[in-house]
Amino acid sequence: MTDHVGYGADGTPHRVVVVGAGFGGLNFVASAKMAGLEITLIDRQNHHLFQPLLYQAAITVLPVTDIAWPIRTLMRDRPDVRVVQAEVCDVDLEAREVRTHPEGSYPYDTLILSPGSVTSYFGNDQWAAMAPGLKTASDAMAIRTRILAAFEQCEREASGRAPCISIIGGGPTGVELAGMIATLCQKELKDEFRSFNPSDSTIVLIDAADRLLPNLPDDLSAYGAARLRKMGIQLRLGEKVTGCHEGGVSLESGNLACDTVIWAAGTRAVPVAKWLGVEAERGGRVPVSRDLSLPGHGDVFVIGDCAEVAWKDGKSVPGIAPAAKQQGAYLAGLLRHRLGKGRDPGPFVYRHQGDLATIGPNQAAVDFGWIKLTGRLAWWLWGLAHIYFLIGMRSRIAVLLHWFWLRLLDRSDARLALAAHDDAGAVPGEDEDENDGQDRS
Repeated sequence: MTDHVGYGADGTPHRVVVVGAGFGGLNFVASAKMAGLEITLIDRQNHHLFQPLLYQAAITVLPVTDIAWPIRTLMRDRPDVRVVQAEVCDVDLEAREVRTHPEGSYPYDTLILSPGSVTSYFGNDQWAAMAPGLKTASDAMAIRTRILAAFEQCEREASGRAPCISIIGGGPTGVELAGMIATLCQKELKDEFRSFNPSDSTIVLIDAADRLLPNLPDDLSAYGAARLRKMGIQLRLGEKVTGCHEGGVSLESGNLACDTVIWAAGTRAVPVAKWLGVEAERGGRVPVSRDLSLPGHGDVFVIGDCAEVAWKDGKSVPGIAPAAKQQGAYLAGLLRHRLGKGRDPGPFVYRHQGDLATIGPNQAAVDFGWIKLTGRLAWWLWGLAHIYFLIGMRSRIAVLLHWFWLRLLDRSDARLALAAHDDAGAVPGEDEDENDGQDRS
């Protein structure tokens, strides 16, 4: 293991390279303020995206600008942080440097890898063109365009037919998408078309498992299913998808014709394991030590979606935003200690704060372990939790105002279709995971 004695002893700043400006990376940077570090923050995008509300941007509720912030703006008052927009392609553990495309090399004393995850099609990456996933702002805009284009196509046909929209994946993302699309059809688009009634649209939620929301207890899962059915959403549970093609989805039980298909069934880690030359576990995650370091390399840490962190009862720390934030803050404290500027935080201990999922307007399911809630109160708690995690007061106020406007008028002002019709898709990859991407860190 790397010897940490003498960090910063020569008077030069300790160089930290952080890959990924998601929840984990940004929380490390925020927690490491005034630590005397020289931080290089690398991300392939120029913005931080609040993924827990990305589906609302896709379903016309929120403008993308309310849930995305330029990284340079966030770091404006941090002269100790250099922001680099590039895509990491390799890590040289011997030379202790990160290599990127466009060509670049960034030496480090400490490396923190938190680049997040991308959509997984379980080895069927050709489905991406027909069933876009939801991981980026571009994905949200492309899905929005596909959904709105389906309504425009039905209007042009003038046959009285309403669109059919299918969502593949019954985790929080799929459930939240289905509920919001139903609200869009039944309320927001009311009286806007002449050739058909948008409320007659068919919404189908498909999952190979026999129940929804696997992160929640059985009773809350059943509640979510009942609420979706009450909204008119068809549930095709226990049915495995065998193909996505132009005009619909192939299931083991037969073909399902639909206008638009959205993929919310799986994610995989960005290939950090390949960069490091180590064997990945399920979903491409890298196993780490109790201090989140790469075994045998105490100066390299992996957090967020890319880390396989032991938790309890044989489970791993879930890939959700609060976990990534806790890991980022923990590493800031650990590094301060190693530099002789703080106490030893000991091994990382994850504190689970509960599981939440919204199910249509004013309805949600919440499991805090010691208490379970459903209905309107759960929805308020869900909303407050998401508002809390937004960056900056301006964003919190903007999202609150948009939600208030939507509740007041049953109309959204974010229904512009700006993305190219066929821009959506995922970054093809090798690893697979059945997680629905709720982490978004």
